[in-house]
Amino acid sequence: MPARRTATQRQPTRPAAPRRRITAAPIALPPIVREIFARTRTPEFEQYVRELLVGLCRLDTTPSPDVKRMQAAEDGCFRMLERELGGLGFPGARLERRPINPAIQTHPNYSLLHFTKTPQRPQGLSPEEAYANRANLLYVVPGVGSGSGGQSVAVNAHLDVVAPYFPPRVKAGIVFGRGACDDKGPAVSLIAALKVLAEAMPNAGLKWNRNVVAMLVVEEETGGNGSLSLAIDRNLKQLYDSILVCECTDLKFYPANRGAVWYRADLKAPEGVSAFEMFAFINGKMETEGAAIRAESRHPLFPQRPVQTCHGIIGPFGEHPSRICGEVSFTIRFDKPPVAQTEPLLGDCLAAGLDGYIGLYGDKAKVTDPATGKPMVARHYDFRREGDGFRVDVHGAAGHMGAIRERDGAITKMAHLIRSLVYSKAKMEVAAGARVSFELSDPHRANGKSQIANRKSPLPTLTLEGGQGFVPTHGINEVMDRLRRAAQRGAENYLRRIGRPERGEEVVTVAYEKLHNVAFDGDPDSPSVRNAIAASKACGLWKNEPVLGWTVSCDARLFATEYPGMQVLTFGPGQLAFAHSDQEQIELEEIRAAAEFLAVFLLKQTGTVV
Repeated sequence: MPARRTATQRQPTRPAAPRRRITAAPIALPPIVREIFARTRTPEFEQYVRELLVGLCRLDTTPSPDVKRMQAAEDGCFRMLERELGGLGFPGARLERRPINPAIQTHPNYSLLHFTKTPQRPQGLSPEEAYANRANLLYVVPGVGSGSGGQSVAVNAHLDVVAPYFPPRVKAGIVFGRGACDDKGPAVSLIAALKVLAEAMPNAGLKWNRNVVAMLVVEEETGGNGSLSLAIDRNLKQLYDSILVCECTDLKFYPANRGAVWYRADLKAPEGVSAFEMFAFINGKMETEGAAIRAESRHPLFPQRPVQTCHGIIGPFGEHPSRICGEVSFTIRFDKPPVAQTEPLLGDCLAAGLDGYIGLYGDKAKVTDPATGKPMVARHYDFRREGDGFRVDVHGAAGHMGAIRERDGAITKMAHLIRSLVYSKAKMEVAAGARVSFELSDPHRANGKSQIANRKSPLPTLTLEGGQGFVPTHGINEVMDRLRRAAQRGAENYLRRIGRPERGEEVVTVAYEKLHNVAFDGDPDSPSVRNAIAASKACGLWKNEPVLGWTVSCDARLFATEYPGMQVLTFGPGQLAFAHSDQEQIELEEIRAAAEFLAVFLLKQTGTVV
C-alpha cells in the first residue's frame, strides 16, 4: 500500500471540470457596455487575467506564526497590484497601503491571533507585534460629482488563503492552485474591471460621478481583522456609501450572508478515561444540535437553510476550522494479542457505524465529484492489522464548510465508527480475551508504526476545532451557548455510560476565540440590488431567480454590522465547492464574466451610466 500522503503533499492532478461559456443576452446595450465586452472577449484579456492570477497564486499567503513571512508574501501581492493599478490613469487616483490599526483589538468583531502561537510562544503575538509593517492596499478613484444620483462604492477582496498551500498551474483555461477561487480570482476580476474601465471610459467621454474605492485586504480567512481595520476607519468611510465584497459566489450576487462561529473544544478526561472515546459522543451531540438549529432556521432570504456543522480539526489532523477534514486515522489497541475471531467482530461494528453515518449524510462513494469525474470518496475507510491491534484510516472529501453537504467529513464519519465500537466494547473484550482501547493515531509515523502504539494509558487530552453556520433567525450568542451545552451533554452521556460521576462542564471547555461572524440580511430590493440586476442582465448572467442570501459568511458582515442600513452585496467568480478544497480552481471564463459585471455595476452604482 502506498505511503499515506500528508495534507501539504496533496496536489490537484485530476481532470478539469468542463468549461462554461458565458455570453451576454441579446438586449440593447449602451455603447460603453459594448466597448467593455469588445475589450474583455479577446485572447489578450484572457492572457492578462491568467498571468496576474498565476502570479498572485505563486505567493503563499497562508496564515503563519512567522508574521514576517506573511508580511513578505502580502508585500509581494501588493507590489503586483500596485503595478497594475498605478498605471490605469484615472484622474486623481491614488494608491495607499493603510496600516492595520491595532485598536481593532477592543472591537467585538476582533479575532484573536491564534495563528501566531508556537510552543516557544504559547501566548502568541500582541496586535502591535502581529501588525507591525503590515497593511491593506487601497486604490481610491475620486468622483467628479457631475451627474445626479449614484452612490460612492467600495469593492473589497482578500488576498490571504487557507492551508495547505499548493502552487498554481493552468490547464484548458482553468487555473488550479490555492487561492484560485478564494479569493485571488475574485480579486483579479476587480483589477481587470478597473483596467477595462480605465481604457473604455475616456473613449466614451465618461468620468466617475461618485468615488470608487478598491480594498485589497489581509486576514479574511483567520477572522476578518484586515477588513475590520478598514470598517472602523471613519475617515475612509467618508469616501464610500455602499460596498460589494468579492467572493466565490458563482457569478451571483447576494444582499445577505449566513453567519458562522468557530469553536474550540478542549477535552480533559479524568484518569483512566479516553478523551478520544468521549469525543465521539461529543461530536454526536454537536451534530444533533446543529441539525436542530437548522430545522428552526426559516428565513425568506435563506430558504435552503445553509446551517452547516463542520468539524475541521481533531488533534494533529486537519488544517483549518472551516475546512472539512478529509483524512483521519485511529487505532484499536489490545493489551495482549487478540484471538482470531476478534477481527470479524470489529469489522461488523465498523460497518454498522458506517451505515449510521451514511443514513444521515449519504453515501459519497456513490456520488461523482464534478472536479474529478470520480467518486467523491473511493472508499470510506481502510481497516488492517497493525502489531497487536488494528489501524483504521477514515477517508472523506475536504472542502469549504459551506459545501459540507456535498462533501464528506472524515471526523464525523470517524465518530460514528467509534461510537459503534464503544457500544460493543464489552462483548469485544470477552471475544478477544483482552482489554481494548480506541485512540487517535499519530500521523507522524516512525519506522512504519504509529508512535501512539507504545502508550500505556488512554490519551487524557484532546482538542477539537470546527465551525457552525447559522442564519439571521439565530443570534450568535445563542448559537455559541447551544453548541457549548451540546458538547457538555455529549461528554456527560459518555461518562455515565462508563459509570463515571463527573459532569460535562468539568471535562470539556468550549471557547469561541477565533472567527465569530454574525449573520445579516439586507434589503433584496435596494438600489444596489437593482443595479446588480441590471448589470447581470447586460452581462448575460441573470436567470430571473429570487434574490437570496449567500450560504457562506465573509467580510461583508463587518461592514453590514458596523454601518446598519448601508447597502452591502457579495459577488464574484468561482464555485464554493472548490474553495478550501484539494482541487481549488477557477475558470478564466468566469473571471472574465465577473470583470464585465463589476465594470457595468460600478458604472451604474456610481450614477456614471444610468
